[in-house]
Amino acid sequence: MRARVSAERLMDAPAEVIYHCIADYREHHRPEGFLPPVFSGFVISRGGVGAGTEASWVVDVGGRKRTITATISEPVPGRTLVESGSAVETTFTVEPSDDRRTLVRFDTVIDERGLGGLLNRLFVGKILGPIYDDELRRLQAYAQSHDGLLPIDHGPSSEALTAAGA
Repeated sequence: MRARVSAERLMDAPAEVIYHCIADYREHHRPEGFLPPVFSGFVISRGGVGAGTEASWVVDVGGRKRTITATISEPVPGRTLVESGSAVETTFTVEPSDDRRTLVRFDTVIDERGLGGLLNRLFVGKILGPIYDDELRRLQAYAQSHDGLLPIDHGPSSEALTAAGA
């Protein structure tokens, strides 16, 4: 059964700073950065910034601990980052609104079978909604305090590499 939960916030911070915070798992997208206390045990097994990063962490929700292992992709570098793991996928979308304001959206899909899937479908919004609201609030404060971050250099696009014969 598939369950979905989404949250968004219009933030008073530049899109490139917010995206940098989300994409950089070594320095910012971690419990010592902007993540709420329900996230712990963060381990980066490959990469650390943006696409190709592999990481795992523990989420403690309602007294139930769950280890998430995810691979990071960037379908639209600088705008969309996706964490893909077993039975769970979260998409982070960063859309500039104007010079200093940015709409940030988290979309999570959990695909579990059986009773777990049914329970997720019934309760995931009530459980994750407040956590995502807290994470978005923390992300805004964190991005505002790190206003000098430079945009992440994504290197040449896959289209440019293909055109160059790579």
